[in-house]
Amino acid sequence: MRRFDGLDKRVDKAAEKMDRFLEVVIEEHRVRERREGDGGELDFVDILLDFQRENASLTPIEDDTIKAIVLDMFSAGTDTTFTALEWAITELIRNPEAMKTLQNEVKEVAGSKDEIDEQDLEKMPYLKAVLKESLRLHSPIPLLVRRESTQDTKVLGYDVAFGTRVMINVWEISRDPSLWIYPEEFRPERFLGMGTNFRGLHFELTPFGAGRRGCPGITFAVVVVELALAKLVHKFDFRLPNGPKMKELDASESSGITIHKKCPLIVVSIPRDC
Repeated sequence: MRRFDGLDKRVDKAAEKMDRFLEVVIEEHRVRERREGDGGELDFVDILLDFQRENASLTPIEDDTIKAIVLDMFSAGTDTTFTALEWAITELIRNPEAMKTLQNEVKEVAGSKDEIDEQDLEKMPYLKAVLKESLRLHSPIPLLVRRESTQDTKVLGYDVAFGTRVMINVWEISRDPSLWIYPEEFRPERFLGMGTNFRGLHFELTPFGAGRRGCPGITFAVVVVELALAKLVHKFDFRLPNGPKMKELDASESSGITIHKKCPLIVVSIPRDC
């Protein structure tokens, strides 16, 4: 256990450093006191501070609560989004035909426009299929966020006691051959014309969880990844450095709460003639 010596002190030190940083962010926003009427747009922290002021006489909201929400947005909303995008690009590079199909769809929807916008996404069914297939194979959080039962219950004949901690192996479910044809292969086409989605109604595909405790940021996350992916394939072709074959791209996974690529994706981006 020598490797864990002093771990608590390091954790406390990191927490204090993060708390000081968030304190500075909040104070900077208070000093600035931006308002929509001043011509400046409100950002996330501005909105939280406005909400704090509006509810000061009803249900006071502490600064620590705002810090927690901001930290949650950074920790839960950036790492998983980056991971999902990296895996999607990885699978598209390993499957050139899928990449070409997606680029053609994006080009057709974009037309003569230089940029893809959010309204274009609804016209891109293959883009949505690519993201679903990528999240099926590489759910950012393979065991989801663990839950705890609030009462004694019975599930499929098994007694589950109050306080039992439950983890859902969504990684295994998404590769179950009884649920998926060719489960280990990247086949976005499987989702075309299907009603299956990852909003918690189809338990075979739940990278964001399901029910009341599902990810509250699912809509935001999906739009961000779809828009980023569409813009990337619209503007660039991707090649691997040193000329290895696309199929030889290492797609092994690291272990952890969030599944990253074991070897970070390194590519050469080549501007496309759109």
